[in-house]
Amino acid sequence: MGSLSKALQSSTVLSLPSFPSCPAPPISPPPSSLSFAFKNSFAYTLTSKKTPPFLLPFPLPNFICKAADYKFPDPILEFADAETDKFRSHLLKKLSKKEDIYGDSVEEIVGICVEIFITFLHTEYGGPGTLLVIPFIDIADTIDERGLPGGPEAARAAVKWATDHVDKDWKEWTGTN
Repeated sequence: MGSLSKALQSSTVLSLPSFPSCPAPPISPPPSSLSFAFKNSFAYTLTSKKTPPFLLPFPLPNFICKAADYKFPDPILEFADAETDKFRSHLLKKLSKKEDIYGDSVEEIVGICVEIFITFLHTEYGGPGTLLVIPFIDIADTIDERGLPGGPEAARAAVKWATDHVDKDWKEWTGTN
């Protein structure tokens, strides 16, 4: 048996200072098996109604419940159409400058980007905080699957434009700050 495990087995039980909202459980030396220690700590944190002070030594406000109760607005179809027109014109201009990458496929690539983007805006986007990366991954994947050049570059240009404009344009459209 190693000297560390002998020292741990012979050590006395330590106590953490207790807090009014949750008393501190005594800390015992760890068992010889680490997996057992992990199982016990997870079981304690998942089944105990009180949080051990070494994980959270203070009471949490009700932020978690308030965040879970927040409902994002539904997508606005008119906004999605207007935003898609801006998106299309920007991508067409941006990708046309890179003929060495896209060649004669610019129109088809922009069409794929616009189709995926407008579908996302119509079904998922409900204002700031709801712009997801998934549609832009789909753009890159779809372009590559169809054997067209520059999927990652087109997706990068699309996500750059979207992060710079969509949330800002939503706020202007809805009149929120």
